[in-house]
Amino acid sequence: MTGPLVPFREIVLKVHSRCDLACDHCYIYEHADQSWRTRPKAISDEAISWTALRLAEHAKNHALPSVSVILHGGEPLLAGPARLRRVCEELTRAVSPVAGLDLRIHTNGLQLSPRYLDLFDEFHVRVGISLDGDKAANDRHRRFADGRSSHPLVLRAVELLRQDRYRHLDLGLLCTIDAANDPVAVYDALMELDPPRIDFLLPHATWQDPPPRPDGSPTAYAAWILAAYDRWEAQGRPVPVRLFESVLSTLAGGPSLTESLGLAPTDLVVVETDGTLEQVDSLKSAYEGAAATGFDVFRHSFDEVAAHPGVRSRQLGLAGVSDTCRACPVVRSCGGGLYTHRYRADNGFDNASVYCTDLRALVDGVEERSGAALVPAAVRDPLALAVEEFDLTRILLADLNQELAGRGGEAWAEAWELAGAVEARSGGLDEVLAHPYTRSWLLDCVTALRADAPAPAGRLALYVAAAAVRGGLEVPVRVPYREGRLQLPTLGELALPGAPDGGTAEVRVTEKGFRVRAEGGEHRVVRLWEATPEWRPLLRLGRDGAPDVVLDDLDPYRDRFDAPALPRLGLAAAADWSGRLAAAWALLRETAPHQAAAAAHTVTTLTPIAGSGPSVGRHGYGALGLPLTGDAAGLARALLAGSRRARLRALLDVTDLYALDGEWLHPAPWHEEPVAVSRLLAGAYLRVGLAAFEPGHHDHVSRALDTLEHAAELTVSGKLLVAELRKEACRAGG
Repeated sequence: MTGPLVPFREIVLKVHSRCDLACDHCYIYEHADQSWRTRPKAISDEAISWTALRLAEHAKNHALPSVSVILHGGEPLLAGPARLRRVCEELTRAVSPVAGLDLRIHTNGLQLSPRYLDLFDEFHVRVGISLDGDKAANDRHRRFADGRSSHPLVLRAVELLRQDRYRHLDLGLLCTIDAANDPVAVYDALMELDPPRIDFLLPHATWQDPPPRPDGSPTAYAAWILAAYDRWEAQGRPVPVRLFESVLSTLAGGPSLTESLGLAPTDLVVVETDGTLEQVDSLKSAYEGAAATGFDVFRHSFDEVAAHPGVRSRQLGLAGVSDTCRACPVVRSCGGGLYTHRYRADNGFDNASVYCTDLRALVDGVEERSGAALVPAAVRDPLALAVEEFDLTRILLADLNQELAGRGGEAWAEAWELAGAVEARSGGLDEVLAHPYTRSWLLDCVTALRADAPAPAGRLALYVAAAAVRGGLEVPVRVPYREGRLQLPTLGELALPGAPDGGTAEVRVTEKGFRVRAEGGEHRVVRLWEATPEWRPLLRLGRDGAPDVVLDDLDPYRDRFDAPALPRLGLAAAADWSGRLAAAWALLRETAPHQAAAAAHTVTTLTPIAGSGPSVGRHGYGALGLPLTGDAAGLARALLAGSRRARLRALLDVTDLYALDGEWLHPAPWHEEPVAVSRLLAGAYLRVGLAAFEPGHHDHVSRALDTLEHAAELTVSGKLLVAELRKEACRAGG
């Protein structure tokens, strides 16, 4: 197995190997592996010390920011306060100098008392308690050996942990599902205890020892979980439920939040009471010795365990699941299920989970219920997309101000204060910040500062001046100019003959424009949209039915396209290009009205570039580079192709359309070799839009959409986009 070792970030430390309950569903005592019988009851001082040293060594070697240690059993509280204190002291002494230490304990709660909780408070040990619901549900399995109920004692422990002085230690409740129990009654019983978190667990089972299904349904556990999910949703998701949140996360393109679901590599190792190092505990349900590694803390490092074939096999992601699972569209969410649950005697773990039908029904059920709510409005609504993109620019401006943190000098402080005043009195600042090349400037500034390089932060004053002019606010703004020219973003460029090559000028609003005075120069009055030999305003398309698009060949930050931006056009060349673009928009409206309307929502700013095709570049939403040459038909195709690429990139700015944690490759009709879903989606999105210009691609597009509709990497947002593409393709195909 290739690839770097995945370091362990979670250690399960068995501090006691016996238990004071006789739960009949316990994987340690009631399943295939019976190694607990030969192990010491309590962990020794030597094993504690070596575990702490090994963990500190591992954290240091891998530069881990933090590690979690879960004190476990058996029943860990049977180790007693003195032994648990020794464990906490040794771990804290060894690990704290090199990494953060997150201590937890999982207990049945029967022995919990203030004496334990005071100790846990001292060492910041958080406490998770196992409880299977109401008394009837809990007593189905969690009883004493003589049959007595454990429920009252567990409730006493939960109430103790809920006291104000201990509430900060409460990690929540762990509930093992029994399909014979009422899911709503179980959920309600847990919720009545006001836990900070609930964790529902499937009972450990394999193909050799399948889970009980009281009604014979192949999806009994999914139905149980979804009933609890519906109750949780109806109550407004009052507490985190890890199982539910994991499915929601993966549906939206995020990570799995539990080992039992998803494709994330395992990063957990178990230390038994005798110092033996083992794989994940649940493997004891498969067969005798399934969790064994042959290593121990006295002679072996954690890295040696991390290299064990059994551990590595659970770190392979998509390559580590069965062929059946790899072909399943929900594999990102279920991940083939818990590794243990795949076991079958004749072929080991190369199977789907024994809960396969349940997991598929669970993921599909959550998506049916909540998938639409996970999709941002921006995927459906072009205006919402523009708003979210604008918010990104505002966030970037705030980040720049924070990065400067007093380093911007007097000019930045003055411009920042003026920006607040202008924003409070008009909407001009929003118009300027919405210009796509404002984002380009901000990105350059933040990138430079983070590399400890000079940043062109003084340009903020130019944006404030342009906002004041747009808003008609009579506030003087001092602005920098260079090479005898003053460029006001979104407005135009003013030559300052007779002024020094560079320096500072003052901009003031007038009735129909603005007035400028450079240092040592004369006042110049500019009528905003009237071109003169000195003043060159930006041109706007907005004629003959064309959308109101700015033709920006002046902004110094326009040159972030894949092809070079052309120098400033002469008025005649600009007028000619503007005329051909207007004809291109007219052709678009006639040939592909639906796509033309979408393009009009997307494109706000056009810039002439070298080359023959469109370019989106590293700009804010709405910018598009187009070739200066070409007739109306060529420019119409370039407009359409460019606007499609711009919208897709903007969508990827604000939401995940697909996950990037897999190794899927898909056939693409326009490529000889299989491609990643990102390329397949981009190709399909472009070709659906160009159907009016390339009608012969309909079959290729249809095949690509068929593939995308079954792609496991697509998030709920991606699936909605593909569904919209299918509708668009059908309209185009007649």
